[in-house]
Amino acid sequence: MNNETIVFTIFLIFTGAAVLATIALYARQSLLVAYILLGVFMGPSGVEWVSDPSLVKQIAHVGIIFLLFLLGMNLPPAKLVQLVKQTTFITGISSTLFGLIGAGVAWMFGFSTTDGIIVGAAMMFSSTIIGLKLLPTSILHHRHTGEIIISILLLQDFLAIFLLLFLSSGKGSVPIAAVGLLLLSLLGISLFAYAFSRWILMKVMLKFDKIPEYMFLITIGWCLGIAQLTHFAGLSYEIGAFIAGITLASNKIALYIAEILKPLRDFFLILFFFSIGALLDLRMAMDVFLPAIILAIALLLLKPLIFKGLLRQSGENPHVSLEVGVRLGQASEFSLLIAVLALDMSVISQQAGYLIQMSTLITFIVSSYLVVLRYPTPVAVSDKLRRD
Repeated sequence: MNNETIVFTIFLIFTGAAVLATIALYARQSLLVAYILLGVFMGPSGVEWVSDPSLVKQIAHVGIIFLLFLLGMNLPPAKLVQLVKQTTFITGISSTLFGLIGAGVAWMFGFSTTDGIIVGAAMMFSSTIIGLKLLPTSILHHRHTGEIIISILLLQDFLAIFLLLFLSSGKGSVPIAAVGLLLLSLLGISLFAYAFSRWILMKVMLKFDKIPEYMFLITIGWCLGIAQLTHFAGLSYEIGAFIAGITLASNKIALYIAEILKPLRDFFLILFFFSIGALLDLRMAMDVFLPAIILAIALLLLKPLIFKGLLRQSGENPHVSLEVGVRLGQASEFSLLIAVLALDMSVISQQAGYLIQMSTLITFIVSSYLVVLRYPTPVAVSDKLRRD
């Protein structure tokens, strides 16, 4: 793809997003839904104005990296350990139940045992991007709710990464030595990032913190540098970005960094949601429309209730428990990654892959709509619910 085509693609995406976002706000719809539908319209399934959405998705991946970086900056290490201890049981039980729901629906429609297992595995997780994108971060009375959501999503992300490792082995198992090596790499990178940020990075930042351009550059360099280091070690970019964020979380400068990165994060996340819609092949997905609808409805109805029940048992009040459940009531971007990888490895049928993609997209749209209309979000259509 040449430069002229890239510029034209960016023009189409953001001009179209501006127009459709205006319509969505008047219609009291979620902006995220507008971005996804724009991708469907402009992508190969629509008018084909964007012929290579995979390139857009690669570029948009940077937005996910920044999102995890900002997430890490909101979680000092001591607080992170406390949250993980609090939600390990909830995450384990809920993920198992969601997996059984996905597998049950797949088997009900005649999919093979392997297809059902992979579909179930893909439904175990909630969307980190939607959960965090629609979560206010600066409102004190929502902080506890946000911490619960973040800790559950963090544990789910680790489970998803190991599942992707399992699939990528192509042998139905993950060598114990490989898992051990990854854990050692994770520990080593974490220690390096902590030491470097404490003894070098923070001193440099504090010396030149009055120069916004320099702060912007060194922050991006730190985030992407640690992300690339974890990628070299066989881990994901997102884990590296999260580690980079955590190392800055205890410093007051984290608040300033979070503010200067928000516009850049939003730029790439618009591209990400556009690419989700553009990459969906509607003609093929219609073959599994009925099971996708039923699976999506089952998740949208049962996920909030399961989370609410588990959180109530752990001592949370009913309002917080239900809000967490509704905010996490969708499938995940990891579901899409699992579908793509499983298809590439010829582990599942094409119909099962489309089932995962179609049901995930439906939950993205409906869940975003429900959260935006019911709870405080940065993109709420009413002034009363709009929080950032």
